[in-house]
Amino acid sequence: MDTNPSQLIQTVLLCGLALGVAFGALAQATRFCTMGAIADVVNFGDATRLRTWVWAALVALVGTQALIGLGGVDLSASIYTGRRLSWLAQGLGGLAFGFGMVLASGCASRALVRAGGGSLKALVVLLVVGFAAQMTLRGAFALPRVEWLDPVGPLLAGPQDLPSWLSRHVGLPLPWLRAALCLLLAVPLLLWLRRSRDFLQPGPLLGGLAIGALIVTAWFVTGSLGHLGEHPETLEPAWLATNSRRPEALSFVAPTAYTLDLLTLWSDRGTVLSFGITTVLGTLLGAAASALLRREFRWEGFRDVRDTAQHLVGAVLMGAGGVTALGCSIGQGLSGLSLLSAGSFIAVAGIVAGAVAALRYQAWVIDRDG
Repeated sequence: MDTNPSQLIQTVLLCGLALGVAFGALAQATRFCTMGAIADVVNFGDATRLRTWVWAALVALVGTQALIGLGGVDLSASIYTGRRLSWLAQGLGGLAFGFGMVLASGCASRALVRAGGGSLKALVVLLVVGFAAQMTLRGAFALPRVEWLDPVGPLLAGPQDLPSWLSRHVGLPLPWLRAALCLLLAVPLLLWLRRSRDFLQPGPLLGGLAIGALIVTAWFVTGSLGHLGEHPETLEPAWLATNSRRPEALSFVAPTAYTLDLLTLWSDRGTVLSFGITTVLGTLLGAAASALLRREFRWEGFRDVRDTAQHLVGAVLMGAGGVTALGCSIGQGLSGLSLLSAGSFIAVAGIVAGAVAALRYQAWVIDRDG
């Protein structure tokens, strides 16, 4: 295998772009949306899109655990499996993100897809998400996050993913526990999925399967193709072309901030393309291509001042919440859960709770104004 770092970086970046294009096209064509899935259940009692989301998460989970178990990649260095279980940061960050994505008409990935389809208000949401994420990564919001929220939680003896945690406490082999947990989760979920005829159609089935497979592929690209056991310059392990300098899969809040960094600091040699940035750009391109091919490209703007204000507040909550929770509805919801990270379960619970609360709030406002 070629171990030339510069060539490996190009490979990782091109793969990120390709994965982003595929995700954007799939999400646009299948209406894959976390907020929409929750809203359909809360407002209409329709769980079809939720089943598609769960199916994608299950495919990502089983595929990623198989990839790890078969020795294809070591993902123990991921940000989702760190020793510190920051339950307060991930829970509150998830709540903020979930509430914000409802106000902003979709999560960060959905805003990218909608912007690719001609939505100017989704483009404004993206810019504000990126700005709020920058402030939370290393700006005005960073200090309270780092000093007050991140330290709250136990420091574990090892990685926080459930197979590793159980292995340390019950003493069973790690591969057995990975297989057992996958089986325990997959069987009841598959039984629930097959109860819906609307879900058992080519669109939801193949769409969820493909999106789940993209998560697995992303882990392989950054965790294996872009991994050097010993970098020729530092003589230390390195994961190339990732902002975290660790293996990464798909996520869209922090990478949106890094994309703004690149665009505004283009001449700064310390600001370079990364896997996350190319997936963001690829998602935008893939969604635009799909919208144009399907003749669904439509220009869209804000309805009025109230609509503008609601989307701006939602974008700020998503940017700050996504960074605080260590990921968005895709980053924690699909990528993090695929590693069976304990923190990801907390963050996703917060996202769902925040989204439901925001949907109830919107219903109350409609009743009050009606």
